[in-house]
Amino acid sequence: MNLATIAWKNVRQRGLASSLTAISVALGVMLMVMVLVIYGILQNTFNQRSINYDLIVGPKGSPLQLVLSTVYHISPPIENLPYRFYEDIKKDPRVTVAIPIAMGDVTEKGNFPIVGTIPEFFKIEYAPRREFRVKGTEFHQPFDAYIGSRVAIENNWDVGTKLKLRHGGAAGDHVHDEEFTVVGILQATGTPHDKTVYVHLEGFYQIQGHDKPLNEAIKREREFYGEPPLSEEEMAAEIKNIQAKYGSHDHAHGHEGHDHAHHDHGHQTAPIQKEVTSILVQCKTPIAARLLAGELKKGSKAQGVNPILPMQELMTTIVGPIQQLLLVMTAMIVLVSGIGIFVSIYNSMTARRREIAIMRALGAQRSTVFTIILAESIILCLGGGLLGLLLGHGLVFAAAPIIEVRAGVIVNPLAFESAELVLFPVLLLMAILIGILPGMTAYQTDVAESLSS
Repeated sequence: MNLATIAWKNVRQRGLASSLTAISVALGVMLMVMVLVIYGILQNTFNQRSINYDLIVGPKGSPLQLVLSTVYHISPPIENLPYRFYEDIKKDPRVTVAIPIAMGDVTEKGNFPIVGTIPEFFKIEYAPRREFRVKGTEFHQPFDAYIGSRVAIENNWDVGTKLKLRHGGAAGDHVHDEEFTVVGILQATGTPHDKTVYVHLEGFYQIQGHDKPLNEAIKREREFYGEPPLSEEEMAAEIKNIQAKYGSHDHAHGHEGHDHAHHDHGHQTAPIQKEVTSILVQCKTPIAARLLAGELKKGSKAQGVNPILPMQELMTTIVGPIQQLLLVMTAMIVLVSGIGIFVSIYNSMTARRREIAIMRALGAQRSTVFTIILAESIILCLGGGLLGLLLGHGLVFAAAPIIEVRAGVIVNPLAFESAELVLFPVLLLMAILIGILPGMTAYQTDVAESLSS
């Protein structure tokens, strides 16, 4: 019988005490594993690889809110920009790509975010060296839609499915009559794209209430550009000119007797009635991106944000310190658990003195007895650590779908952090330190005195 087997039998003899001390270690390790894994998931989600654009241009406000809304779809949009501003950005000689984004609605089924955009969005890598892969046909008609892989699975949708949009997202909000047709399903990306529905921007504008009334649109655009307001006569003339060019079809608020049911026919929307939530921009050089962002900051009611900077600030100033605090707390739990193991083993020495004396009388060396006690400490610490590792990853696996639904963050349930590899060497060192004093007590046991008592 080897020393490890003897140590295991000794641990089993004190089953209740051994189980409780090992479980206390397991709980500490479980919490530590969860903190490490979840923080790692957040870092992978909110890093430079998650988006392949130099700037997100949007209304002035919180840069973090702009990024969370546009990229991760987990924050309401700040405001809208005039479509004319998107055209200005697109014409800027420093810009190579400008993709408009329009948001505000969700799917009638599942409450997945709706994003209106243009076909070019899917021809650009969504992250460096990562391209969209689509099952279906090209995205080009006004009432075409692409759906993410998770949307397809959870709603049981496929190519050809008809879908409707719900305004705002609350259960009691208005459901638009217009229907979009799913023409493609995006293959899984492990990003928020998987839980998003993309509709053609032109179709998005043709939804009732998505094109602003002409008088409001004209006032809004002139105010944005700092142009003087029009008189009543000038406003009437401007509206007449726009209607003559684009037609007088206006369903922003609906006219009495006008039926919008199943309104999925195409009509031309005047650009002045269109708005965008944000603009995804690729520039010719990083310097050009910084110059454009600086100009926007000084000279308009818009801002240009490098998408990675607000997320880095969030991770550094808020999430990072919270992670460190949680790690310190879980480390204290593991340390207290280690003290519990020490107390359990040390207190058992008095009851085991005769057992140890018999082992010595049968020929066991002092070093052998010391090693057995040390092995018991190692079994309890590493056993508890292994159980904690399994529990931690098990809880992450179970929580992954809940986090995705509640926060919109895609979680890899099998995620593993390299920092976890440090846990077991640390636990082994702690076990050795814990076992030294009880081991020395056993080492110094007087055989004659113990057998005669």
